[in-house]
Amino acid sequence: MLNSQFPISNYQLPKRSLYVDAWRGIACVLMIFYHLCYDLNYLQIVSFDFYHHPFWLNLRTLIVALFVGIVGISLQLASISGRHIPAIIKRLSILILCAVLISIVSFILFQERFIFFGILHFIALASVLGMFFLRWLWFNFICGISLIVIGLTIQHSFFDQKILQWIGLMTHKPATEDYVPFLPWFGVLLLGMALGKYLHLGGYLYAKKIRWGRQLIWMGQHSLLIYMLHQPILLGGLWILWYPYY
Repeated sequence: MLNSQFPISNYQLPKRSLYVDAWRGIACVLMIFYHLCYDLNYLQIVSFDFYHHPFWLNLRTLIVALFVGIVGISLQLASISGRHIPAIIKRLSILILCAVLISIVSFILFQERFIFFGILHFIALASVLGMFFLRWLWFNFICGISLIVIGLTIQHSFFDQKILQWIGLMTHKPATEDYVPFLPWFGVLLLGMALGKYLHLGGYLYAKKIRWGRQLIWMGQHSLLIYMLHQPILLGGLWILWYPYY
């Protein structure tokens, strides 16, 4: 691993950080575990209180925080490594398409509880806005903390309007199967961007190979595909296995 004693020039940087891929892979594993348990509960095979029990609430928060923070790190590294605009537009277009697909499918399955602003919707919007914060470290840190505090402490009925529910700051959580509001989560993304810049400047993110976690790295490099496919596979597989016992 490189360290802060050896300055890094952009032309030396690999296209990806294996460490970031591995961290994203860990988030994928936690997500799959969470949704496996959710599906077991949905099919009434077991009984878990996902809406009130601290374990499930905190686990979901951890998973979202990992994904959002890693998006912030990745945005910073993509900028530093000089990723071209067409590649960024292509990635963003795929994200938006997947987010729209999630909304359509969830509307078919859950009607009024459809996903109108879930994790993919948030990442798509935040990836665009994050481009305006690429150059800073401490400003992103301070701004990120501030937005988190605002998102967790300020509520007003004005934001209960459906057209504004994606922002957060509501007096109650909307009825939806997945909800990642702009506040406080954009603050988490800014913290990720600040962390990404700090780790880059210290040279802590770059290695040609690491001795652990090949499977995690693979999952991290295919996280969007895993996100889109894991639920149909899990839910379909469980339904097939459990159907004879209904």
